[in-house]
Amino acid sequence: MIRGKKIINNKNISLKNELSTMEQVDNIYIPLVTYNNNNCQILVKEGDYIYKNQIIAISNDKYKFPIFSSVSGIVKEFVDKKYIDNKIVKTIKIENDFREKEKEKIGAKKKINQYTKEEVIDLLKTCGAVGMSGSYYPTYYKYGMELKINKLIINAVECEPYITSDFTILKLHTSEILETIDSLMEIFEINECVIAIKDYNQSSMNDLIEYIGSYPKITIKTVPDIYPIGYEKSLIKYLYNVDIKKNPIEKGIIVNNISTIYEIFRILKYRKPVVERIITISGNNIKNPQNILVKDGTLIKDIINYIGGYTKNKVTLISNGPMIGNALDSDDIVVNKKLCGIVAMDIETTFENKCINCGKCINICPVRLSPVLIMNSKNNKILEKLNPDKCVECGLCSYICPSKIDLRSIVTSKKKECDE
Repeated sequence: MIRGKKIINNKNISLKNELSTMEQVDNIYIPLVTYNNNNCQILVKEGDYIYKNQIIAISNDKYKFPIFSSVSGIVKEFVDKKYIDNKIVKTIKIENDFREKEKEKIGAKKKINQYTKEEVIDLLKTCGAVGMSGSYYPTYYKYGMELKINKLIINAVECEPYITSDFTILKLHTSEILETIDSLMEIFEINECVIAIKDYNQSSMNDLIEYIGSYPKITIKTVPDIYPIGYEKSLIKYLYNVDIKKNPIEKGIIVNNISTIYEIFRILKYRKPVVERIITISGNNIKNPQNILVKDGTLIKDIINYIGGYTKNKVTLISNGPMIGNALDSDDIVVNKKLCGIVAMDIETTFENKCINCGKCINICPVRLSPVLIMNSKNNKILEKLNPDKCVECGLCSYICPSKIDLRSIVTSKKKECDE
């Protein structure tokens, strides 16, 4: 049995308008952040002219992950900006010259199913492919592990309320998505692929059914409208009744979301990095909620002004959706591919009451933790036995709590204590 809860999804708000593209950005602020790391070697200096897709920094960790410029122009300065977790990060401010100049236009040299495994892994690494669902995990690392891949799961569930960026990509690029899946299966000799989609999402199913007859090894499976079934391990458990301890590749499984698959398509097709993404701007306090294609390094305030602004002066902004996201201190926040959406909401002021020991947080936790026990734990040895490191930060414990205790933040804090 999959633990979770049906919650109001509010997806229709951002689907009333067509996808738009934001191109006129005077200044770009590229955050010097890679997967769980903001220690980077900077490869440019103030005054340098740089090209679109040029590597401007590289991470100082085992991944050696590249960071690219999303525009051509002049490096103006190095500026501290707030990131989507409200922490201050160093950014490279680039004055956009709007010429989109590239040093080398490589173009497609082969069909996307004609690469070797090694070539795909190398391209994903050199082009900086990352998980686009908010994980930011290096994609090449999943495919580069020396274990046989038997099953590929394409996560089209997008269970976070309000967010519809994956929905939009699937609708606009169905054929490219299926072509990429088929090519990955051929190159990596994967036996089976399932596209998982919510059972109410008839529109996306119809888009897939139109093309999927050409791909007999790819099947569509519906999942119930329960949050957070889109969480990787819950999805695998529901589809295959397989428990994953650490990484799905242990069982020969890889999970990619729709946006990541489309990113892989563009890398294999054009042999260059993807320096933009579709994000959802939604909520009742946005004048024109929609999905919009933006460049890495764009400021949230510029995006919201571009699409018409707010309906009121005082709003609460949440990154990546109300369940897993963070409330932002301001809209002067820099964007990269870790952000899939912004929701502008009215947040009622609530006061925490004492825990009544009802056990609801324990009964609903998708990974079977005991949030209330973790909260009350004062001893590190006991805390470790309660496994806060397994928390997926889905927010259901806070959502269900009748005392309005922010359990997610507390468990996340305890989780960090165990890591220290």
